[in-house]
Amino acid sequence: MRVRSAAAFAPTGRDGRVRCFLAGRMAQSSGEDAVVLQAMLRQLFQSVKEKITGAPSLECAEEILVHLEETDENFHNYEFVKYLRQHICNTLGSMIEEEMEKWTSDQNQAEESGYDTVVQHVTKRTQESKEYKEMMHSLKNIMMVVVESMINKFEEDEIRNQERQKKIQKEKSNNSYCTDNCSDSDSSFNQSYKFCQGKLQLILDQLDPGQPKEVRYEALQTLCSAPPSDVLNCENWTTLCEKLTMSLSDPDPVFSDRILKFYAQTFTLSPLHMTKEIYTSLAKYLKLYFLSRENHIPTLSTGIDISNPNVICLLKKVRLLNEYQKEAPSFWIRHPEKYMEEIVENTLSLLSVKHDQSHLVSQKNLDPIYFFALVDTKAVWFKKWMHAYYSRTAVLRLLEKKYKSLITTAVQQCFQYFDLCEAMKVNEILSHSKHCGNKQKTFFYSGQELQYIYFIHSLCLLGRLLIYTQGRRLFPIKLKSRKDLVSLTDLLVLFTQLIYYSPSCPKMTSAAHLDNYSPASMVTEVLQILCDQKECAVECLYNNTVIEALLQPIHNLMKETKAAPNCSEAALIHIADILARIASVEEGLTLLLYGENMNSSEEKSPTGAHIIAQFSKKLLDEDISIFSGSEMLPVVKGAFISVCRQIYGTCEGLQVLIPYSLHESIAKAWKKTSLLSERIPTPVKGSDSVSSISQESQNIMAWEENLLDDLLNFAATPKGLLFLQRTGAINECVTFMFNRYAKKLQIIRHKKFGYGVLVTQVASTAAGAIALQSSGFINALITELWANLECGRDDVRVTHPRSTPVDPIDRSCQKSFLGLVNLLPYPAVYELVGNQDLPNKAEYSLREVPTCVLDILDRLIILNSEAKIRSLFNYEQSHIFGLRLLSVLCCDLDTLLLLEAQYQVSEMLLNAQEENILETSESHRHFIIDGLSVERNHVLVRINFIGGPMERILPPRVLEKGDDPYPWPMFSSYPLPTCYLSEVTRNADLKQATDANVKNESLSSVQQLGIKMTVRYGKFLNLLKDSAENDLTLVLKHCERFLKQQQAPIKSSLLCLQGSYAGHDWFVSSLFMIMLGDKEKTLRFLQQFSRLLISAFLWLPRLHISRYLPTDTIESGIHPVYFCSTHYIEMLLKVEVPLVFSAFHMSGFAPSQICLLWITQCFWNYLDWIEICHYIATCVFLGPDYQVYICIAIFKHLQQDILQHTQTQDLQVFLKEEALHGFRVSDYFEYMEILEQNYRPVVLRDMRNVRVQNT
Repeated sequence: MRVRSAAAFAPTGRDGRVRCFLAGRMAQSSGEDAVVLQAMLRQLFQSVKEKITGAPSLECAEEILVHLEETDENFHNYEFVKYLRQHICNTLGSMIEEEMEKWTSDQNQAEESGYDTVVQHVTKRTQESKEYKEMMHSLKNIMMVVVESMINKFEEDEIRNQERQKKIQKEKSNNSYCTDNCSDSDSSFNQSYKFCQGKLQLILDQLDPGQPKEVRYEALQTLCSAPPSDVLNCENWTTLCEKLTMSLSDPDPVFSDRILKFYAQTFTLSPLHMTKEIYTSLAKYLKLYFLSRENHIPTLSTGIDISNPNVICLLKKVRLLNEYQKEAPSFWIRHPEKYMEEIVENTLSLLSVKHDQSHLVSQKNLDPIYFFALVDTKAVWFKKWMHAYYSRTAVLRLLEKKYKSLITTAVQQCFQYFDLCEAMKVNEILSHSKHCGNKQKTFFYSGQELQYIYFIHSLCLLGRLLIYTQGRRLFPIKLKSRKDLVSLTDLLVLFTQLIYYSPSCPKMTSAAHLDNYSPASMVTEVLQILCDQKECAVECLYNNTVIEALLQPIHNLMKETKAAPNCSEAALIHIADILARIASVEEGLTLLLYGENMNSSEEKSPTGAHIIAQFSKKLLDEDISIFSGSEMLPVVKGAFISVCRQIYGTCEGLQVLIPYSLHESIAKAWKKTSLLSERIPTPVKGSDSVSSISQESQNIMAWEENLLDDLLNFAATPKGLLFLQRTGAINECVTFMFNRYAKKLQIIRHKKFGYGVLVTQVASTAAGAIALQSSGFINALITELWANLECGRDDVRVTHPRSTPVDPIDRSCQKSFLGLVNLLPYPAVYELVGNQDLPNKAEYSLREVPTCVLDILDRLIILNSEAKIRSLFNYEQSHIFGLRLLSVLCCDLDTLLLLEAQYQVSEMLLNAQEENILETSESHRHFIIDGLSVERNHVLVRINFIGGPMERILPPRVLEKGDDPYPWPMFSSYPLPTCYLSEVTRNADLKQATDANVKNESLSSVQQLGIKMTVRYGKFLNLLKDSAENDLTLVLKHCERFLKQQQAPIKSSLLCLQGSYAGHDWFVSSLFMIMLGDKEKTLRFLQQFSRLLISAFLWLPRLHISRYLPTDTIESGIHPVYFCSTHYIEMLLKVEVPLVFSAFHMSGFAPSQICLLWITQCFWNYLDWIEICHYIATCVFLGPDYQVYICIAIFKHLQQDILQHTQTQDLQVFLKEEALHGFRVSDYFEYMEILEQNYRPVVLRDMRNVRVQNT
């Protein structure tokens, strides 16, 4: 169907144009400027004539004009004022902007640069400029010409007016009008002082139908030239309004046009209470016009020929009314509500007019709504009226009480169009389309076209109505053609069916009409708006009936029924878009996954998610023959995979879609497409196939990128990341993500947050860290950090250096700092710096920019040479940044042991503290207290003392007020001061272990340092003796030998898979302390414990490259704790503590990363020892799923702190650095029992299946 612009309804001549609102367009030449300025000045004087005429003297009148901006609220709406503003902007705009930028840059170092100061400075400089003086001179010259011309015109009008008055005096007595020398010419400037009551009475008499045509024309001309405010304020206005309304029916189109011109001017220049009268009279006239049987109103059977003069005249009146409808909401809130309500009621009353229903539908006269649909097909007027609460309330109240028939007929029209679509055959639709296309040039609308246009208008009106709660309360609705009431669900099902039952638009129709007015596009647009309104979507869309209607064509296609061919590829794309929007919202996703009765066993039919996944898999595997060979097939595939992406991008959605192995199908399609893109020949210049090959190449590349995007989004969850690594495409996916990140493109449609969480998940695995490095992501992050930390912005001149940062980490570096924290959990650190030496160069160039994590360690953290210090522009700020990063990294004890084993970070920090000592005498040594020494002291205590929140005391990083700003003792050698250990549990005989001798070469240096740390912690807790170090070494040796017997041989480039477990065995160390250092008890327990399922999740080295795991799981390097335990932690967190889950996503951080850290090191440094014992005992005695429930309980305990640190944008740092203060496992047993009742069947089943090839 075709819908033409409303501009096509009126002729293009000057007298035929309907102008509701006047706008001056400035001409280029000075002559044209003068003409336009005259009109603008007339408007200005006409509006202020009452103020000027009331002035007692010329000086007072000038004073009024000078202060007009202060006294006239419409000052900035005058065209003359707009012209001056634009002229100043064009002439002086660039100079003003340059002055402001210069002033701002000059004031960067100053404390005072307020708004008033800037304005005063720029104003002064502007007024002193050459451009300002030239502009004033130019304005003065042109205004002199304008004023002189207006004076001459005034004198000519006076002479002409006197001649006309002599003629009028011969026909009428002198008492019927004033004898003033007022002009009735086009000069409204003259009129503003002269128009009076007598003149209006004269016009009334002259408008009488009995008067000659010339007299009536002249009267209308005078009326149009007069100020509308004067006309409307006259006592005879009501009589004049009635006479004008009667004159609208005059058969002479010129006469009718002049009345409409007066109406248009009134709408433009008068306040609402005046224009309301005009609007009401026009609406009432149209209502009477349509109800009168004397007027020749077209019928549906005859259609509308808009070249017909009568139709043109009618459409002009309708369009004028509609233009006012669309503009009125912008100003009616400033006036009493009764004015707005009167306009609304007259409009609804007009649109509700219905002709005699006894006739056949095709033979009845067209109702007003058809003509309004012609000039405003998408019901823009209704959209604007419903936008503001002020008018929406009145509209909905009147619709409910008096004009519900308007909604009823709109619903009826939608059903009638649907019935037509069902009844028409394909060939009839095509012939009808050709028929419409041939008639397009004749400006004729057939009955079917009118019905379609009315259908579009009704659809848009209903779509806007359903957005609002009060609008939805108008349903259900009773239709005469249907027995049952039409509910909201019935209407939404109808909309859905219209997408795939409606015929396609004719090929010859322009692309604009295809996009804007095709049935499927219009319905989809309405449904998209409903989806975006959560409350509306829940009430209207989120139910099984609507979802089944959306999925019906998919059912038909999979069954390849006869109804299937009726659903086009375009319709499927529209359906997929709606489903994707539904799946992007939590309530909609739940409906697709489980249906409405998610807790009922009666749900036998597959839910929407299953059907969508099955259909998508068939499309990917090209298992549906209907669309084979179609050019649109890749687009259809992409649209439905996008729906799946919304589902498998969540933990609960991925669980449902696991049986369909979508990652394998997508990876297979991607590999196939990648091969095709390589085979495309290079275009040869001058060849005819250049364009076709180029287009084909673009399509293939777009499809390849789409598939990579689909694969990448598996990384949104821990288990999804495992699936992604199994496809072998993780490097390509991460590279694709980095390319989009570099271009600042959105990573996932319908998602508010994306990059941060994806990067955090990917970085939590060894293979993901390597992919991030090879893609250039880490390089780009470090380069950006260095630019902010050392180099500053490129656009700031060197003559204005940056101010000294107040915070330890400047705000410009905060984003980079958090990015590095997200990127560097232990698996990533081990892959990126494991077994690598620091560069430790003799000299560093100032232009040498770090590019990798090892460079950051070398240049910002381990500053063990003068060359490194001299290479930094901002040594103190940069080194504090490095120390803060080291503090966060070392919260992961495996990372601490690795850095200590490879780079001896403790020794480096102690040496730096030694260099910070001021020797006042041989026996007195004082530490210099500065930012670096305080930060180093904090880090040294953090990395040398192990303990929970009640077992160790970390020194603050800020100074205190008073005489002693830093009472905490600093140190530069072992042993460490005992004041950092809790008084309650400290061992009085504690000795610091300093022996670095390696006793057993079969253990890695990381394990050996871990043994020393364990023994140190155990002795502090009075659990271990001095001989415990040897016993623990033997225990770990036995464990390593035992575990090697169960390890599978594997070849991998990943460092973590080359040999034994990369970190320290924190579980065995904890168990050794629980057994009070008894080697035999520990080994006996481990031998029996290794047979239990819980050992796979508490004892992480237990399943390191274990032959009990599937081969592809081993090769991924991902531990079951990550892809199983933390996966369910995220899944349960979203349901149980949704605010915390949202906080993680807003922070760009994943719960899985911090949980993996807690579990890997058995909560060391996060819980007190007794709570660590409770954690281990709870998991051993109650089941491995309690590992998940304890983490959920911790997040519930930390909810307020997490929300607070989300606002301060340091959630990652808080969770890694801070112990879990106040958390006790026993306090949450009742809560965890509830979690067990709700989730154990699912969680425990998946934990038991870690040995199974789970695709």
